[in-house]
Amino acid sequence: MNQSLKIDPFGFREYDARWVYEKDINILGITNLGKGLGTQIIKHTKKKNPRIIIGHDYRSYSEDIKSALKKGLISTGCIVEDIGLSLSPMVYFAQFNLDADAVAMVTASHNENGWTGVKMGIKKGLTHAPEEMKELKDITLNKKFIVGEGKEKEIKNFQEIYKKNLIDKNKINKKIKAVVACGNGTAGIFAPDILRGIGCTVIELDCKLDWTFPKYNPNPEDLKMLHEIAKVVKENDADVGFGFDGDGDRVGVIDNDGNEIFSDKIGLLIARNLSFSHNNSKFIVDVKSTGLFKSDEILRENLCKTIYWKTGHSHIKRKVNEEKALAGFEKSGHFFFNEPLGYGYDDGINSAIQVCHLLNNKDKKMSEIMNEIPNTFQSPTMAPFCKDEEKYQVVEDMVKQIEITKNKKIKIDNQEINEILTVNGVRFSFEDGSWGLIRASSNKPSLVVVTESSTSKLRMKKIFEFIDNLLKRTGKIGDYDQKMPDV
Repeated sequence: MNQSLKIDPFGFREYDARWVYEKDINILGITNLGKGLGTQIIKHTKKKNPRIIIGHDYRSYSEDIKSALKKGLISTGCIVEDIGLSLSPMVYFAQFNLDADAVAMVTASHNENGWTGVKMGIKKGLTHAPEEMKELKDITLNKKFIVGEGKEKEIKNFQEIYKKNLIDKNKINKKIKAVVACGNGTAGIFAPDILRGIGCTVIELDCKLDWTFPKYNPNPEDLKMLHEIAKVVKENDADVGFGFDGDGDRVGVIDNDGNEIFSDKIGLLIARNLSFSHNNSKFIVDVKSTGLFKSDEILRENLCKTIYWKTGHSHIKRKVNEEKALAGFEKSGHFFFNEPLGYGYDDGINSAIQVCHLLNNKDKKMSEIMNEIPNTFQSPTMAPFCKDEEKYQVVEDMVKQIEITKNKKIKIDNQEINEILTVNGVRFSFEDGSWGLIRASSNKPSLVVVTESSTSKLRMKKIFEFIDNLLKRTGKIGDYDQKMPDV
């Protein structure tokens, strides 16, 4: 009996494609996705046989999915250059190194087992944004496929080329002792080697590849993963701890005392450091990031400008490119370094290397460097369940509610809202620099809620309670993926 095609339209997200494998998409669906992507690449490059770099992560089913995707791409006329088991940034790097026309990386990043997906891009250093995803969805679901004759080529030993590129230009003098945690994801065969290669003493944590993710998902925003890194940092008297996600484009950082440093704060430290040698620079940060970028004296003195933009690796990447910004920082741990520091894409290992340079250049511990920036109280990134087909409408309702709160001068913890930013969901700020955010998740049926106070943990919690009450009133919110820590 022939298998019937299955491909859930909701899998086409804002800047990549993700599905629960076999429940929401099957092998025939993946092949059609390949046909859709191949057709789109041919249309944009105006080439009959464009060259596409393809790689996959270490999930048990990723190779099967990659084979089906390749079949679709080849059927349109694409020449597929397969670099094998990869990190997303390794695929992005290969496009520059091999001068190819496009990329496709089979990964669901840090999503739970069962999920699959593809990160793809045509212009070097950029990945699909909403317009490209919409076009791809239309081509794929309506089967507007080009038919051609493509072929496949295997690129051997590219892992070594990628590692060598990062090692050779990033040697450090200081013996930094680093805990390197990979949550049993694909970064395990890359991050320890590269950090050792630049001169670090590496203590490995969950670096053995195991697609069942026996302890926790490889996600540097997951508190379980961060707590485990903190424990090992303290046990080994390490200088720093790094946690990498499933496809290696994000990093989480723990200081020498075992404290988690949210990625936006790391971004601020790196931006400050860069601003001395690159004054008049622009930095792009996402709407989940700390308000400190706006008020930072060092950035101001060095005539640097910060732009808050839409969350999502593709959005920040494009904004960095469009604004010719020096770097971009995302709260979730995606960091982007533009020329002359990098090619503009996100690479978690390169981001960890930048932190090592920071430690290498300063005769201070990570915790001491952190103390140089004002303290704020940040919530974790919390995701309450909300159906894909309802989440954007819920956010629109939230924008209206918050505008009403501002216009009526209603106080939250004795503070009035003085600014509302709606480039991505709604971010509302108070006179003291505290703020709250509600936006729709781009890759899951959920919302995203973040709060930060420059004053106290209690104010951070009060802002969250205000948001939570508004959301509960909609009747469209389920459980949160993690709870607000006790104050």
